[in-house]
Amino acid sequence: MNDIKTNVQLAKSGSTEAFTELYKTVYKELYYTALYNLRNEHDACDAVSDTVLDAFNSIKKLKDDEKFKSWIMKILFAKIKKRQKDYSNAAESIEENDTLSEDFDFENSDLKEAIDKLDNDSKAILSLSVLGGYSSEEISLIYGMNSSTVRSRLARVKEKLRISLSE
Repeated sequence: MNDIKTNVQLAKSGSTEAFTELYKTVYKELYYTALYNLRNEHDACDAVSDTVLDAFNSIKKLKDDEKFKSWIMKILFAKIKKRQKDYSNAAESIEENDTLSEDFDFENSDLKEAIDKLDNDSKAILSLSVLGGYSSEEISLIYGMNSSTVRSRLARVKEKLRISLSE
């Protein structure tokens, strides 16, 4: 965490090398979170690119240097939500991309089907918790809701998945 704080301070001073080091610590997590939520490699890459560009341009606005990961994930989720809203507004059926990364493949098709039935917010909270390993407090900062609300929504999502998988 100390390296992150140091790199954030250097990045705020204009060091592109420090920002690159920060990016290296989160790029896989950003990509897999975007891919999980958007279900399309191209959109995931675009969301991550937009996120990194916005983060680079606004790093000086980061108030708590130690919360870089939460801050950049919050930017990513704003990009994801915008793309999901665009999907809904266009009323298009987003077909699943057959070229999804082999590293990101569901072994259990029942689990995939159960997750696909979740709403976008539930998928996002689940991905942050399960894939990202974020605590409810961190998710509350990223997603802009109370941490107790995050815990109860996460419990409901897990219960819904449990019931769906037991059928």
